[in-house]
Amino acid sequence: MKVTVTKKESVSPVYIGTDYIKLQDAMKLANLVLSGGEAKVLIQDGQVEVNGAVCTMRGKKLCPGDTFRFQGKTCRIEKQV
Repeated sequence: MKVTVTKKESVSPVYIGTDYIKLQDAMKLANLVLSGGEAKVLIQDGQVEVNGAVCTMRGKKLCPGDTFRFQGKTCRIEKQV
């Protein structure tokens, strides 16, 4: 019998104190990029997924519960309590 084991991907929380955050700002907050300019290029190049789909809108608003993925790292937006 062949058994396939898949590693469950960890999801890092990104806490916000507002109702939403722009994708480029969330990437900076999660320390995935050094600047908004870098995030802009990567997003427009189609290298970022939001909720499982490629997103090329750098101003995309993310709300608590939304996820984004870049270079194998997944982050979930969480409301800061």
